[in-house]
Formats: sequence, structure tokens, C-alpha cells
Amino acid sequence: MAIQTRTVDYTHADTALEGFFAYDNRRAQPLPAVLIAHAWAGREEFVCDKARKLAELGYAAFALDMYGKGVLGSGPEENAQLMQPFVQDRVLLQSRITAALDTLRLQPEVDARRIAAMGFCFGGLCVLDLARTGADLRGVVSFHGLFIPPGNTGNNKIKAKVLALHGFDDPMVKPEQMVALGHELTQAGADWQIHAYGHTVHAFTNPRANDPGFGTVYQETADRRSWESLKDFLAEVLK
Repeated sequence: MAIQTRTVDYTHADTALEGFFAYDNRRAQPLPAVLIAHAWAGREEFVCDKARKLAELGYAAFALDMYGKGVLGSGPEENAQLMQPFVQDRVLLQSRITAALDTLRLQPEVDARRIAAMGFCFGGLCVLDLARTGADLRGVVSFHGLFIPPGNTGNNKIKAKVLALHGFDDPMVKPEQMVALGHELTQAGADWQIHAYGHTVHAFTNPRANDPGFGTVYQETADRRSWESLKDFLAEVLK
């Protein structure tokens, strides 16, 4: 046997949630693990595929659910409606993703001492907020994430190492916001990196991103480079 997958039911604040868990059962357990936060549409196949790819690399991977079991947006308007309550209530966002982290720690295949988190777009905001809370995890990685500070974590020290992988021409997060994130992470005592990719906009890792007018375009080179950076980062923080 090889890559094993299963769905995992869990709850937060009376909301039923369903994550997707993947690991390679040929590898010695317990395994270092990666929590994966989805973009604004919900826990779709994109993040489940990332979980499988991480399992092939030797990690246990858990694609979390922020919205609710079976809840997926059908387009930009509905996606925005699903995401907005969490952007407006960052305490809710932080407690919801913490519930996912706690669920991952409970999986029998996982080494609870060696966990990192990664996220895409809205998911990048989620994992950065998880780090901002001072959560006890090894590292977080944001792919074309949102950098808006939550306003309730300014005095916290960030334990996780931070890697932000970002398109320099992202119309949703301007270069000055990258600089502000760097200052914020420095103030919080974090070990941090920000990689900016030239001629690259939002959602550059998603081959289905094809709306230049909206600012979302797949960029194969940035996708490949960012994945290699992720692999190097995980090898460092989860060793």
C-alpha cells in the first residue's frame, strides 16, 4: 500500500466540518504534518491534491475546512460571501483554524510536535493569523495570501517561522503591504522570509485562475519556484 486518504469529521462552534487527511503508510510513524488552508471557495479538490502531494513527500497532510461540511462557493460572489464573516471577525477565524490544528494533532499518524501550516489566498490569511496567535507550530507558509493584520494580536510573539510567497504585481496585496508584513513579523520576533515573484499576480499557483481583469492568473514559473521553496522550508522546520 502507499498513499492513504480519509475524510475527518470535526466541529467548531456547533458547525460540522470535514477535513481531508492523507499520508503514506509505508513511512515510519508518527509523521511530521502539514495543515492546509483553502482559498475563498472552500475545501475543494485543489487543496486535497496538495495534501496528496505532501503525503508523497513523506508528510501527513490535512486539508482543513473553514466553512462547513460540503460548503463550497460557486463563483466570486458566493465565495466572497463565505469568506467575509471570517475577514470581519478575526477571532472567529483564529478559533476555527485552531480547531483544525487541534484535530490534526489528534490523528494517530501525526507527530504532534512537528506541525507546519500552509494556505492559499484566504488560506494564507488564515495560517498567518494562526501564527499571529502565538500557536505552537514549527512554521507557516502563505501562497498569494492576504496580509491584513487582525488587530488583536499586536502584543503576541510569533513562535512559527514564516514564509510568504507572493506575486509582486498582485492587485489585492500591494508591495507596501509586503513591507508592512515584514515590519509586523519583525516586531513579533518571528524568523521570516518574503519571496516576491516579478510579473506575477494573484492566485499564481492555480491553473484555473484565468481572469486578468480580476487580477488572478496562473503563472507556471512562480508556481514551480514557490513549490520548491515550500519543500525547502518544510525540510528545515519539520526535521
